[in-house]
Amino acid sequence: MKMTPGACALLLGAPLLAAAPVHAQDAALLDEIIVTGVRPDTAIDTVRPEGLAAAAPDSAGLVARLPGAALIDNGGLSGQVQYRGLFGERVLTRVNGQRFHSGGPNAMDPPLHYAPMPLVASVEVDRGISPVRNGPALAGGVNARLKEVGFGDTSAFAPAWDLSAGYRSVDDGRSVGGVAGMASDRFRINLLGAWETGGDLRFPGGVVRDSGFRRDTYGLSAGWRSGAGELGLDLRVQETGPTGTPPFALDILYFDTDFSRLHFASPAESTLRLEASLGHTRVEHGMDNFSLRPAPAMASMRRLSLADAETVVGEARLVFGSPTRSLSVGADFEQADKSVVITHPDNPNFVVGSLPGIEVSRVGGHLEWRGPVGGVEAELGVRADAHRASAGEAWTGSAVPAGPTLLAAAFNAGDRDWSGGTVDLAARFWRDLGDLTPRLTLARKTRAPNAVERFSWMPTEASGGLADGNIYVGDRSLRPETAWILEGGFDWSRGPVWARPTVYYRRVDDYIQGVPFDATPGVADTRVEMVAAMSGDPTPLRFANVDAELYGFDMDFGVQLTDRLRLDGAASLVRGERRDVSDDLYRIAPPGLRLAATWDETDWSVGVEAAGALRQTHVSAGNDETPSEGYAVVNLRGEWRLRPGLQLEAGVENLFDRDYRPHLAGRNRVAESDVALGERLPGAGRGVFVALKAAWR
Repeated sequence: MKMTPGACALLLGAPLLAAAPVHAQDAALLDEIIVTGVRPDTAIDTVRPEGLAAAAPDSAGLVARLPGAALIDNGGLSGQVQYRGLFGERVLTRVNGQRFHSGGPNAMDPPLHYAPMPLVASVEVDRGISPVRNGPALAGGVNARLKEVGFGDTSAFAPAWDLSAGYRSVDDGRSVGGVAGMASDRFRINLLGAWETGGDLRFPGGVVRDSGFRRDTYGLSAGWRSGAGELGLDLRVQETGPTGTPPFALDILYFDTDFSRLHFASPAESTLRLEASLGHTRVEHGMDNFSLRPAPAMASMRRLSLADAETVVGEARLVFGSPTRSLSVGADFEQADKSVVITHPDNPNFVVGSLPGIEVSRVGGHLEWRGPVGGVEAELGVRADAHRASAGEAWTGSAVPAGPTLLAAAFNAGDRDWSGGTVDLAARFWRDLGDLTPRLTLARKTRAPNAVERFSWMPTEASGGLADGNIYVGDRSLRPETAWILEGGFDWSRGPVWARPTVYYRRVDDYIQGVPFDATPGVADTRVEMVAAMSGDPTPLRFANVDAELYGFDMDFGVQLTDRLRLDGAASLVRGERRDVSDDLYRIAPPGLRLAATWDETDWSVGVEAAGALRQTHVSAGNDETPSEGYAVVNLRGEWRLRPGLQLEAGVENLFDRDYRPHLAGRNRVAESDVALGERLPGAGRGVFVALKAAWR
């Protein structure tokens, strides 16, 4: 791996992140990233990514700083989190505890799209696996908690706010947002809002055309507290305006999304607690290939796609005992209706119902126990879920060629209903030995195929967010993925030094991945291949069940060298391989390292951070994945605490203006850009960011 001279800062060590929860006995279960306007304590178990909110709009990049995590960069507002080699719906991602379905077939709005950085208070990351109480998922869970005004200490109402404004030179990005409201010891209410905009991203070779963004969020949060518990209501509207997505064939015209959630929780000190919530989300989505990027040379290839998704979720559980000695019994459900229609903006007779009338539902229940087992702390859980999925009749307009019309007829003639069940098991053990907390996890985790993987009858680039330029079709016979998980590690701290290493192994049966459509790729001897060839790709991929395994190692670590100087770091290594054939899994993060040093004074601090990755040569031959080069970039940041609750942050990204291409970045699909068509998209070039934050309680 070649490095710039500035990469020598890798020897200094310490990201402006780090480890986890406030309570030591929960450290084996959860990482928590804190993002606040008021400087948090300097304890090593608190993540401290100050300045990152100003540096990038995508909160997925915040989570990617944790050990085991990486960013799949699909554009300014469409990033996804990869965790220990798994990504997409395999990672249980929620906002304010609420699950919901993406609005489009390509996950241009993954869940963290709805967690704008000016509104994020914290991000909780389940280490290794997500508890069964949260629902089925193959990998760890991510829950972004948005800012709100908390309850006060007296009966008198008092004002409170947490606001920020920032600027980023590398894309002329601007943001302002936060919350403001009033609260007493029984009532709270606040407004929230965020306004973000940015232009094309600059890198050492020019600009990434069609990478600007615009997003507005506003809403209300209210709560009432009594001896019986807390009742809360959250309402939000998010409007994503014209936003470029160079890794995709289409750009975002709009996302118009409404969130509502009603939730109740009994007092935490009760020996019998009820926790319940009901949520609704509605997403309307438009995308095209001509408004923001250069239009196709052939007018007949212009496309305007319209999609929508409506999700209703609910859950209730009873918890007997204390937070550390408890039995939880609960049930939950999830119902989603989705559709996607492909049109031509100038020809009303060109219309394709590519995902017609999709209905997806899940009903599940869990039993989870936490307590001591022979001197070892344990969390044991089991859940069962019943899944159903169905599709309506596909259709095409009179201007659509015969090939897609015949494929629609074949789809309609087949079985468009599926039902099945899944069972998840989880056992996590740890023991607090003072300086050392060893931990062990055993689990069986599952994921049901999504609508794109199962019901995509029309060969398109809809892939659930892979953004690789390949054309995919679904398979109605897909089976749910099942992962058998073993992981172990320890949390260790002694004086000023700490470390949290973990090794893990996941054996995944029926892993879903794109494979060649048939045994003769490149030979258009089926109607699917003929239709795909009309769109420029004669080698379509079919979502299929394969057998896989993922294994690796990650850790974070640090040392407080003096009262002022601390060093911290995080390292990740994951391998993904097929078990049914000799090949690597597709799109797996290369080994990565993040190191930094921070000097703290009473009213100010400065830090230097180096982040990099090795070459990725373990790539999927079956998916024509290409290797990537290693890189290292250096970032600087500083913070000036002007007064209590008011601080100024500033820094420099990519100090040495390194031209680098992260392995997980998408491929450019936009013509007339400084990035060649089909080339891996670059990371941000050198740029300055500045943010002003104000909080009052």
